[in-house]
Amino acid sequence: MLDAFRSYFHDKLPLTETQFAELASLLTPRHLAKGEVLGRQGETARFGAFVVRGCLRSYVTDERQKEHILQFAPENWWIADQHSLRRHEPALFAIDALEDSEVLLFGADFFAQLQFFGPGFQVFFYELLQRSLVAMQRRLIGVLSAPAEARYQEFLQLYPTLAQRLPQRHIAAYLGITPESLSRIRRERARG
Repeated sequence: MLDAFRSYFHDKLPLTETQFAELASLLTPRHLAKGEVLGRQGETARFGAFVVRGCLRSYVTDERQKEHILQFAPENWWIADQHSLRRHEPALFAIDALEDSEVLLFGADFFAQLQFFGPGFQVFFYELLQRSLVAMQRRLIGVLSAPAEARYQEFLQLYPTLAQRLPQRHIAAYLGITPESLSRIRRERARG
């Protein structure tokens, strides 16, 4: 698992062996079985994860027990309820594995520890968090104002491998539409 993590950093932030060993010491390798929960909505988050293999999702469940998927995290993606993890408050959403997954878990102090690795690390993770914020803002705007077809197109661009890997109900829950509507969109695209 750590080899995949090293590869992830190779082009983004070259690490010395010592830096990599120190960074790796902050991470805990773990296998998550399909359906296994990493964190529950309303409970205090203990971990975030870097996905080495597989796919995780973050989602909320409404009062009618309907799931609304906020994010997918396939290979080389980070996922965490930062609010809960950093503030030790109830999680805003749940995180679970949609596939058997290999992840590297990190705790609440992970980002705070980066300052001791030098400014390159802080800049890298600051940019990572900024990209995450921009992606969530774009997603919010899309959910509020874009037609379902445009949201599906954005999904395909953001997650090019997931359309074939995930059940239609999960993609529909991410798009905020019914599985039947997603089937219609896919049929129209195939004819298009």
